[in-house]
Amino acid sequence: MIIRLDNRVYDVLKWIVMIVLPALGALYSALAGLWGWPYAKEIVGTLAAVEAFLGALIGVSTAAYRREEAAHDSEQ
Repeated sequence: MIIRLDNRVYDVLKWIVMIVLPALGALYSALAGLWGWPYAKEIVGTLAAVEAFLGALIGVSTAAYRREEAAHDSEQ
């Protein structure tokens, strides 16, 4: 099964994986320690797992795109 992401979806997912999720995890971890918020380890771990999953989707999509482009270029 080939995963193909629309360019806009790819860009949004990449931004979420590279910027939003790591920043959110760091923020919650820091604030949980300062304010005694519960489940810091569980929440930050969940964010890391979601980040890894989305990163894998992006990686598979990128590899599929590159294979498609290489095949298209070799036909020309």
